[in-house]
Amino acid sequence: MISIRALVCLSVLALPTVAQQVTVTEEELQWFPGISDSNSPVHWRNGEMIVFNSDGMPIRSEGTDVTNLRRVRAVKLDTYFHTPMWIEATHLEPDGTLFAWYHHEVGVGCEGKSLSAPEIGMLVSYDNGVSFFDLGIILTAGESADCSAENGYFAGGNGDFSVLLDEEGKYFYFYYSNYAGPLSAQGIAVARLAYEDRFSPAGNVWKRYGGEWNEPGLGGLSEAAIPAAVSWTSANTDAFWGPSIHYNTYLNKYVMLMSRSCCEPRWPAEGIYISFAGDLGDPQGWSPPQQILANVGWYPMALGLGSGETDKRAGQRARLFVGSDSRWLLTFTK
Repeated sequence: MISIRALVCLSVLALPTVAQQVTVTEEELQWFPGISDSNSPVHWRNGEMIVFNSDGMPIRSEGTDVTNLRRVRAVKLDTYFHTPMWIEATHLEPDGTLFAWYHHEVGVGCEGKSLSAPEIGMLVSYDNGVSFFDLGIILTAGESADCSAENGYFAGGNGDFSVLLDEEGKYFYFYYSNYAGPLSAQGIAVARLAYEDRFSPAGNVWKRYGGEWNEPGLGGLSEAAIPAAVSWTSANTDAFWGPSIHYNTYLNKYVMLMSRSCCEPRWPAEGIYISFAGDLGDPQGWSPPQQILANVGWYPMALGLGSGETDKRAGQRARLFVGSDSRWLLTFTK
């Protein structure tokens, strides 16, 4: 058994310093039925766990728990205009309406390079995620593609994200990877959508910029909450990306897991990092990211082990998935 400990301390506004600790232990391998080249959102409905895995096209599976997932099938879309598509986040309403958000990659025509620029869209389902209606693209970068980018994949764009409704039920917060603009804008940035606008999201998402929610989701400027150290246009990129956020009911805090790419081309997976915050709406309130694992892959995600827990809500113990696989257990202590 391997035990890796990270002690993280943070101050929230004027409150005394509070601390939490996470222990990572190696466990028996578990895996999702589909290849996951993204976050893999989970929800429960009528006693069944529903999981979406994506590798250019989302698939849906269901079962009694993560080790008994079956009925694996591609989701049905009312339009395939925004494919390839990766479903990265979901939200289930009490009446069974299911919202989902997707990462979509658009080729940018850079001569001699197969670069694209991601954008973020939203879906809604009325049959528990078997089929979806596309509500359109809601988040795009404000800067043009940069064909000089040397990271091997993206020439800009907004993508690789997490979406979570705050505990007050007022806003959906988007923590997304911004690959565009000046270095000060690149990294993990934040936008939000009012809950009341969930059925008409296009044009109603606002990015955080200059301390205000004042930049439009479609084409607005971004401001990094967790900034890149070296630009995504450089061959030696050094940046955090691909966040997954859950509310931890044991800590009474939000927990962010993220990847770090450093410091060579072709997106090397340097490590998995963790950060804590008390308020989704305060992007500057996250503790400095601390490494918990090195060189294990992309797309870290916590999956709660308690009754009804998901990737969005977990307690003291959670499985750590990286892509499709989980070989680790996270245990949080105060």
